[in-house]
Amino acid sequence: MKPVVFALALAVSVALAAPATVLAMGSDTPDVAKATANPDYANGKKAVDEKNYQVAVNHLAKAAEKNPKDADAQNLLGFSYRKLGNFDKAFEHYRVALTLDPKHRGAHEYIGEAYLETKQLAKAEEHMKALENLCAICAERRDLDRAIKDYKRKNNIS
Repeated sequence: MKPVVFALALAVSVALAAPATVLAMGSDTPDVAKATANPDYANGKKAVDEKNYQVAVNHLAKAAEKNPKDADAQNLLGFSYRKLGNFDKAFEHYRVALTLDPKHRGAHEYIGEAYLETKQLAKAEEHMKALENLCAICAERRDLDRAIKDYKRKNNIS
């Protein structure tokens, strides 16, 4: 009988620990909680994933209105505006995201890429330095580094 009780107790403890484990896993997890709490964020993120940026802007603007302190929504709004070619709005939302969360790696990457698209290499490199200070190895740092190297190669800059 004891092994059955032990197995049951183990199963219950794993089930109770699962939410804490999920929260400790990383950046994708807050999106799950955020999507549950704010369907506009979920719909906006889905539209971004589908490259439907105008729909994304519509949803993410509502999400940001519901939660003005959501750096992720601001970052995705900036990304969507950038993909639509509206760099003024993109920079506005990236700056809000970085004001809310100065360590937001995604916002540093995306604003750096936006600076490259608007031919402002020095500003992109500032955000690269910020990423170097935030993470030794992360996708955002790697992606911005690659974008800067590509920009320099295409523009014959050493």
